[in-house]
Amino acid sequence: MPPSGASRLLGAFVLLTLIWGTTWAAIRIGLQGVPPLTGVALRFAIAGALLLALALRFGVRFAGSRREIALWVANSTLTFSGSYTIVYWSEQYIPSGLSAVLFATYPLFVAALAHLLLPGERLNLRAVGGMLLGFTGVVVIFSDDLRQLGGPMVRRAALVMLLSPFVSAVASVVVKRWGTDIHPLSLSAVPMLMTGAVMGTAALVFERGASVVFDGSSVGALLYLAVLGSAVTFSVYYWFLARAPATRVALIAYTIPIVAVGVGAVLFDEPLRPRLLAGAALVLAGVAIVSLAGRADSH
Repeated sequence: MPPSGASRLLGAFVLLTLIWGTTWAAIRIGLQGVPPLTGVALRFAIAGALLLALALRFGVRFAGSRREIALWVANSTLTFSGSYTIVYWSEQYIPSGLSAVLFATYPLFVAALAHLLLPGERLNLRAVGGMLLGFTGVVVIFSDDLRQLGGPMVRRAALVMLLSPFVSAVASVVVKRWGTDIHPLSLSAVPMLMTGAVMGTAALVFERGASVVFDGSSVGALLYLAVLGSAVTFSVYYWFLARAPATRVALIAYTIPIVAVGVGAVLFDEPLRPRLLAGAALVLAGVAIVSLAGRADSH
């Protein structure tokens, strides 16, 4: 008996949560052998090549219209090159769990941008309250002595990290507004290949002479991030985004940090400081309120 539409959406949600919840730790493992720009370039070059091969295998045709090309550039620049370069650079200095918690502000940025750009996804007072609660959680996190989590660079890197969810939110709203009729493989494969080329060039310029170690851990992390963490997840994500409101899709950032914090604590013994946990709880509560407010409006 084929799964219903609702069960397929739920399955996509769970799959994305489990895989993306573990990629934060995989990035940290990979950075032990491969510098950030090189890691981003290799990850998305491999993932893009796999998805392009899949598209050719199933006869997916890319129209190459002006709108499609513009979305390729936007996704490559914002979602992959921009957002992930920030994540990889930041995770050199901050725990993987904190990175995931800060990225959990992504739905709050999506909600604000969707209010401006997506008809039918307007904010109500409850959603505004949820956004304020979520960003209060960020303030609580930064009120802590973040040096206790890894040194003097942690606070600066954490501030930079907040740019990643904002950049990703811009890209998601743009895709939701102008790309729902474009095949998910087009929205992921070509931008990933573009990212591989752009970031590979950047790595040759800025990481020339940097140590690159391809041992079992770094190669395993790279393949996990490329195949499962990119090729599989982004194809599922764009399929999901085309079938559900952007604010509801963004709810995935509510569950990913729970997995990421747990994995970071187990694998790397990352400290679970009280203010970090309290701030994370406020962020996730705010995200939940924003999502539930949008769901109430859709009934």
